[in-house]
Amino acid sequence: MKNMTSIRTLGELKNSGYRPQSVKDELRNNLLQKIQQKAVVFPGIYGFDDTVLPDVERAILSRHNILLLGLRGQAKTRLARMLVHLLDEYIPIVAGSELNDDPLAPISRWAKDLIAEHGDNTPIEWLHRDERYIEKLATPDVSIADLVGDVDPIKAANLRLPYSDERVIHFGLIPRAHRCLFVINELPDLQARIQVSLFNVLQEGDMQIRGFKLRLPLDVEFVFTANPEDYTNRGSIITPLKDRIESQITTHYPTEIAIGRKITEQEARLSAEQRERIHVPELLKDLVEQVAFAARDSEFVDKKSGVSARLTIAAFENLHSAAERRMLRNGEKQTTARITDFWGVIPAITGKVEMVYEGEQEGPHAVALHLIGQAVKKVFLQYFPNPNKLKKGQERDPYGVIKSWFAGGNIVDLLTDLSDKEYKKELDKVAGLKQLAEAAKIPAKEVYTFMELALHGLAEFDVLSKSFVQTKWVFKDHLAGAMGDEEEDDLRGLFN
Repeated sequence: MKNMTSIRTLGELKNSGYRPQSVKDELRNNLLQKIQQKAVVFPGIYGFDDTVLPDVERAILSRHNILLLGLRGQAKTRLARMLVHLLDEYIPIVAGSELNDDPLAPISRWAKDLIAEHGDNTPIEWLHRDERYIEKLATPDVSIADLVGDVDPIKAANLRLPYSDERVIHFGLIPRAHRCLFVINELPDLQARIQVSLFNVLQEGDMQIRGFKLRLPLDVEFVFTANPEDYTNRGSIITPLKDRIESQITTHYPTEIAIGRKITEQEARLSAEQRERIHVPELLKDLVEQVAFAARDSEFVDKKSGVSARLTIAAFENLHSAAERRMLRNGEKQTTARITDFWGVIPAITGKVEMVYEGEQEGPHAVALHLIGQAVKKVFLQYFPNPNKLKKGQERDPYGVIKSWFAGGNIVDLLTDLSDKEYKKELDKVAGLKQLAEAAKIPAKEVYTFMELALHGLAEFDVLSKSFVQTKWVFKDHLAGAMGDEEEDDLRGLFN
């Protein structure tokens, strides 16, 4: 069969058997085919398999325009952009058409006149699906002319036409999105009077420009994204517009650590050298995700704002960078990330959370430390018993040897830039710590990671005292800490 994209005239297109179809039919037919083939429709989208994606697929099968409603960092725009892969790879258009006119169903005056003049010899060209995606960020300064169009006085002058002639119109983004996907992000930011301009194109599929008596039967698949209205103080989606958007689909954050990890590891921008030279234990990967979960539950963080998946992605990148910097400073060729490296993750947290009044009083740095501490506490309990809930009459306190060692006035100093050798030496001196970690049945190569987790966890449960002194974490017995240490930082207890 002759390759369709080699067709160059209207006559050849007619003879090929080509039949026009709407963009919504394209999406529907290609989705049906993928479902029947059991193909992955939205690769790289995790956590939505049983919630969001079935709703999106049903909307496409119903030929609906879509509103994706959810907090920031919930893959709304990513999902919208992936819909382009459900379009046909190429479609024919009248060559030179600014409205992507279908050669067999033109809508613009220009294309109709060209076909009337040249007939079957009208030249056509092929538009790839990647060129059929148009995205606009809604901002308060967006005008009707931007979206719909307006009279172009320069065009009128050049063509020597009066303003009453429709050929002087400069088409906006929506007419130019004919036979395309058109995405408007942050829809509530669009002024109400601008939202009104979308009524006709959504309901009747046509529009008028500046009162011209022309009907443009546009064929557009609209996808809108928005934060919940109770969070977006800048505006809201007007009710008549919401009524015209057939499917409203609510997105959400990952509900499981494993799903969050998939997203983070997929999106993190890491060099091949970082991946090769820096080992990040599974424990720390879980800890990164747990920070985001802690933030979403924190009394210091505005729940209406949400905590974007970008927090964990940036944190994961910073964790690698903190370990890499330490490795290079110590002249080492390889290293393993540590919990102390989370000191370098704080900048990735402070800008990603919007705080309520209590959080602002604490300060972003203190809140970040608190979130890391809460995450450590949660992960600690996955491997070790709760120090505050040991069974009564238990023959042996699993933490007894460690507590006795610290009670003897011993201190652990974990500098943020300790070499691997010094780091292990500092942990090894704590009596009973290695035995505690090994009893948790963990991988032998990660025993020091779990030894450090035990120290941080015991501090979170107030068994030990932990404070940050200049460039090191200091662990000691509470009584020893109460005796005074002038260089101890005011950050003591922020994790609690």
